[in-house]
Amino acid sequence: MAACGWRGLVWSTSPADTARQQALAVWQARAWQRPCWVSPAPEKAWQEAWLPPAKARTRLGGEHDLIVFDAASEAGFDADAFGALSGTLRAGGLLLLLLPPAVGDRAASHYLARLRERLAQAKDAVFWTPGEPLRLPELAADGPRPLPDSGDPDCLTRDQRQAVERLVGLRRRRPLVITADRGRGKSAALGIACARLLNEGQKEILVTAPRLAAVEALFERLAALRSQGQRHGGRFDDEGGGCVEFVAPDELSARVERGEAGGQGSWLLVDEAAAIPAALLGQWLEAFPRIAFATTVHGYEGSGRGFALRFRARLERQTPDWRECHLAAPIRWAEGDPLERLVDDLLLLDAEPPGVTSKPLQERDWQPEALAGDEPALRQIFGLLVQAHYRTSPADLQRLLDAPELRVRTLTDGSHTQAVAVCADEGGFAPELADKVARGERRLPGHLLAQSLAAHAGCREALTARLRRVQRISVHPQRRREGLGARLLAGEREAAREAGVDLLGASFGAEPGLLAFWRSQGFRTVRLGLSRETSTGEHAVMVVAPLTAMGQSLCATLTRRFHALLPVLLAFELAGLEPEVALALLAEGERAELDEAAWRDLDDVAHGHREPALARLALQRLICRAAVVGRHDPELAWLAAWAFQGRDIAWLAARAGVEGRRQVMARMRDLVATLLADESRAG
Repeated sequence: MAACGWRGLVWSTSPADTARQQALAVWQARAWQRPCWVSPAPEKAWQEAWLPPAKARTRLGGEHDLIVFDAASEAGFDADAFGALSGTLRAGGLLLLLLPPAVGDRAASHYLARLRERLAQAKDAVFWTPGEPLRLPELAADGPRPLPDSGDPDCLTRDQRQAVERLVGLRRRRPLVITADRGRGKSAALGIACARLLNEGQKEILVTAPRLAAVEALFERLAALRSQGQRHGGRFDDEGGGCVEFVAPDELSARVERGEAGGQGSWLLVDEAAAIPAALLGQWLEAFPRIAFATTVHGYEGSGRGFALRFRARLERQTPDWRECHLAAPIRWAEGDPLERLVDDLLLLDAEPPGVTSKPLQERDWQPEALAGDEPALRQIFGLLVQAHYRTSPADLQRLLDAPELRVRTLTDGSHTQAVAVCADEGGFAPELADKVARGERRLPGHLLAQSLAAHAGCREALTARLRRVQRISVHPQRRREGLGARLLAGEREAAREAGVDLLGASFGAEPGLLAFWRSQGFRTVRLGLSRETSTGEHAVMVVAPLTAMGQSLCATLTRRFHALLPVLLAFELAGLEPEVALALLAEGERAELDEAAWRDLDDVAHGHREPALARLALQRLICRAAVVGRHDPELAWLAAWAFQGRDIAWLAARAGVEGRRQVMARMRDLVATLLADESRAG
């Protein structure tokens, strides 16, 4: 394996004690470089190299020659940890996978049953049974495969050299998109480029990614090339006075909004861009004249293909001169590496949406056993989920097959799945338990919607009632705007009603387009997170649709509380919320009344010299009336940002493209006059 530049997988389905003795024999057979034993608990023999699955991401950017992945215990198999750590194994290394034996009923774990079946069919994997000869694969390669000279002493491949050259030569308003599978040196290329930019005198380069661990290779390469500099966590200070700083997505977005990041001369490098919402990427695209997006095409978190589908249109619209660069040659292992191919298959990292069909589509509900046994359908369904959502991970496949509360519904012609919805049942708890959850004394994993409404909205009934949450809904990218998503939701709504479910709901990142879709399907907003989620940079929003009389009462109570509180939250905790999102939420409220005094106040603002702040209440009502009847243009969002969120003159001037308070006030009076004229015409 080492001679070929490849890595191998050995798997066993022995009882836990026997499996560990097997692995320990391999562990002690030679002096491995940085071996790693992944298991829920350590034992003396491997305690110094022990790693719990939950900390797998801390090893990203590192390298191992041997990984023992112990999934033989009751704790089970952690798909995310397996996916992350497999990429840290270098050429000539072994990954020992210890699985529990298949016991009786397949339903114990449909996911593990599929895993064993795929491994049994894999010609490149080694199956090890105690007391029996090893089944070794036949390697086609006959010798080492050295990488061709890159022509650059700092770069290991020509692909990497080309990426570095394009990064260093990045021009204004010409973003660069770098795509690669794992192990191609993408993050290292960013680090090499940072080192060269600092050497050329660049004073500040900002770097962002879903988490600091994702750019560990960037900082390691940077520190190696600029050895006189100093690194402190997510910041590298160069001896020449420049710096490279990691900023989490939510903090970066906040800095941009405050005017503390972006602008002339600024640089931003975005790694693992597929795992970051397109809305944030678009914000940074506007703010930073020199920006590069790097992403893994088939990775353990996020899909580069989904990123391309979602973000390409925005790049074309905002920066039509953008460039693309793909890294194909692997660095940590050689072409044809059997482990890479095997892990992609086991975790469906290479899952793609199916082809498009014009045949009539039928709804189908999938049972976990049937889904686990239909590999083509499973690949299509997971491929749709991956391309539609930036947070899809290998663990989602595990939940898809094993979580008892999950329901999978598809639209298919029998061969081509064109849309999929994944739902989960929640709630139905005793009043005593609901009360403890609402007071924060208990937590209930797997009941996100019900628990959040109880704990944050003060609604105990959300836990005693029966809820069904739409976790994911995905339509083939070439079949969107055909009503397939609405059709899936209608079918799920009817099925939930027949099952006696009180509320159908969903939770997602607050974005005007998504809010409009769910509202068009009869859902109402009942909660909005007060802070941005670190991983997404967006506020989480929850929506529900009633299905029973109890659901009607619950929905009415929740929406009434939400809209009564919303103006106060917008003035304080949600003052930084995107104005377009704020306007979309205000549009769901009741159409406020304008009495004679309010009309007079508004007329004084529009046609006189009345200070708008002294008529704020009347202006808030006018904005809400316009939003409720369907006006959602940028000017109304701009006015709402002032009226509800207290945005200052500088922000208003910059957003409106004017200068100073006088011009802002003139624009505001003109807009109020237009809204009043619309009201008069509407009667």
